[in-house]
Amino acid sequence: MTQQPPASIALEKLGIPHRVFRHEEPVTSLEGAAQARGQRPEQVVRSILFRIGEDDFMMALVAGPAQISWKILRKYLGQSRLTMASEEEVLAVTGYRVGAVGPFGLPRQLKVLIDAGVMREEEISIGSGMRNVAVILRSADLRHALPDSEIVSLVERA
Repeated sequence: MTQQPPASIALEKLGIPHRVFRHEEPVTSLEGAAQARGQRPEQVVRSILFRIGEDDFMMALVAGPAQISWKILRKYLGQSRLTMASEEEVLAVTGYRVGAVGPFGLPRQLKVLIDAGVMREEEISIGSGMRNVAVILRSADLRHALPDSEIVSLVERA
C-alpha cells in the first residue's frame, strides 16, 4: 500500500478536495515538475520558510519561478531582519525536507503569506510533505484550507 502524504491527510480532515500526484522520476527542476503534472511553472507553488526571530518562523507561498522581494517582505512584516530558514530549520519547524515543504500537516502553527500570483491560477500544485509527491488543488480551496493566511503582493511586478 502506498503511503498517504501528510498534506493529503490534513486536507482530508478539512474536507478540502485535492488529488495526490506521484512523480515517476525524481523532481530536479520547477519546469520538470510542472511538465510532469501537466501544468505551467506558474501553477507550481513553492513554500519558503523564513526565520523572523529567535524561534519565530513564517511561510511564504509563491507561484512558480517568481522571486519574493526581500524589501516588500521586510516592509510587510515590519522587520528589518529576516533570513531564509536553513535546511535544518526547515526540517525542525515543518517536519519536511526541502523540496517537499507545504503549508499543510505542520507540527506547529505558522503565519502563512500567499503571494497574490498564486491566486491568479485556478489550479495549483504544492508540496505534500513527501519528496516527489505533490498535492493538486484549486487555489480557492488553498485559501479555504488556510483561513488565517494573508494574500499579499510579495513579488515586484512590472
